Amino acid sequence: MKTKETLSKLLNYNFLNYTNLTHSCGEKDLPALYCRTDVYPDFLALYSETGLYHKTERTGVCFYQYDSEFDGKRGLYEAIYHDDTARLDYFKKRFEGVKFIIAPDYSEFGDIHVIENEYRLFKARVDAIWFMVEIGAVVIPNISIPTERSAAFALAGYEECSVVAISTKSHLQNTEEYERLLWKIRYTVDNLDLKAIIVYDVCGSNDKVMECFDYAVNKGIEIIIPDNTLKTRNTANRKAVSRNG
Repeated sequence: MKTKETLSKLLNYNFLNYTNLTHSCGEKDLPALYCRTDVYPDFLALYSETGLYHKTERTGVCFYQYDSEFDGKRGLYEAIYHDDTARLDYFKKRFEGVKFIIAPDYSEFGDIHVIENEYRLFKARVDAIWFMVEIGAVVIPNISIPTERSAAFALAGYEECSVVAISTKSHLQNTEEYERLLWKIRYTVDNLDLKAIIVYDVCGSNDKVMECFDYAVNKGIEIIIPDNTLKTRNTANRKAVSRNG
């Protein structure tokens, strides 16, 4: 007789090893995450920047890059899905000692099949639980809402989170994207009980970024903008132009 564990392997249900550690939320059973912390990252290293994973005592790792950089045949989710122990050991070593993880940002779009967007949100949840269990990191949910009609689904399971992360990259220069960002911030603030929002931003100045989060600030939510490689470079460039101008 096949054991439950053996059957899970045969049916490629290995992700249940992690989703079964939490409960399901919303109409489509997204795995719930728990994140309540009063300590926040002060630097964000991208997935590809392994040399910066421990730049400070409170460095966090984020995934605000093209999906092909961190997802694919040898990506973390595929390793979990197929219980690829050798590849999972690689990821355990790669992220060893990392204190903060911003949950993976699998790209979703309003003009892509709804089922694909939903599956990508599910993958991010599975990865997040893996980071919590196997790395022992504080995993901060990344807010990704592809369309207004999917908003409730995207936030389901974050009810026990006091902090989330939002990226402003590629949203500030385009009017449509900027308006979408403002709507996402407002919706998130109105539907979650937050103490803080971690912002991934690459601008050389925080002025416009803080304008985006006026609604959150007025609700008493702390806005934290950790440094990152691109932001450091753009800040330095801005100062150089100012000096030479």
